[in-house]
Amino acid sequence: MPTKDAQAPGARAVARHVRLSATKARRVVNLVRGLPAKEALTVLQFAPQAASEPVYKVLASAIANAENNERLDPEALLVSAAYVDEGPTLKRFRPRAQGRAYRIRKRTCHITIEVEAVAPRTPARAAKKATPAKATPAKAAAKAEAAEQEETE
Repeated sequence: MPTKDAQAPGARAVARHVRLSATKARRVVNLVRGLPAKEALTVLQFAPQAASEPVYKVLASAIANAENNERLDPEALLVSAAYVDEGPTLKRFRPRAQGRAYRIRKRTCHITIEVEAVAPRTPARAAKKATPAKATPAKAAAKAEAAEQEETE
């Protein structure tokens, strides 16, 4: 089992016993897994599902934990892991016709989100400018013509 030091620095937050079925929460969690933390908050803010509100709160808590406890920059955080586990089910009964009773299952879930710090990337354009540009066939032909004209003069 890897130790915490072997992993990238990060933080996590867990919401337990959320009154929401795990399948509905998983739909929302799948939207934000792997996104930068600030972008994930924006996605959750405008997601139409009702499950986006508790997931938003858990993600905001994980970002706050990383910022306050681990002293990490919130702009450099990435949602590294996000998963939903089933919690205990509340069993209730609903009266039905002819004296029968049907069982109603009120499901709960546990939402866990982990964020980790990533190194800021250097812009790809700056890296391309540093490398020498390859000559295209048209440029090579133009250089060859210029060299021939210098020789004839």
